[in-house]
Amino acid sequence: MALRATIYKVELNVADMNRHHYATYPLTVARHPSETDERMMVRVLAFALNAHEDLNFTKGISDAEEPDLWQKDLTGAIKCWVEVGQPEDKRLLKGSGKSDQVKVYCFGGAASRIWWEGMRSTLARSNKFEVFSFDPVQTKSLAKVVNRNMVVHVTIEDSTLTVIADDQTFTIGVEPWTLKN
Repeated sequence: MALRATIYKVELNVADMNRHHYATYPLTVARHPSETDERMMVRVLAFALNAHEDLNFTKGISDAEEPDLWQKDLTGAIKCWVEVGQPEDKRLLKGSGKSDQVKVYCFGGAASRIWWEGMRSTLARSNKFEVFSFDPVQTKSLAKVVNRNMVVHVTIEDSTLTVIADDQTFTIGVEPWTLKN
């Protein structure tokens, strides 16, 4: 018998000073059995960084045809394709063909840097890609406060996220990686 996803309810309060976007999102997050708490929370952070009324979680890991998050317009066209972790180049190139913009949020420290070095030249062919790296020490700490019903406050200013979850405050750096030198 296949294992089923675990469902988490997250009330996400976003205060994005960079985009002047302030909203609360009641999210239902399905965590695939193979997904870690850290990766799930990075998906929530990616949602906060791209918060929009049309942004949605997808089947993600469960479906090779869909990213972790996407924003579609009223016609069904994909405006933004969002991946978490270290996706394969084929998946990213597929996303660039189907959407206006592709964003990748890495969180694995040294493994992400190695992935990035291998991907940089492939992704530099298109101007649709943006790649970011989270501070892995902080994302591991954030994963420790995961529970089935959470209230998470994220304040975004410049390249810093201040996250309050379970009455604990985390300051998480988001570093953009440059595609072209």
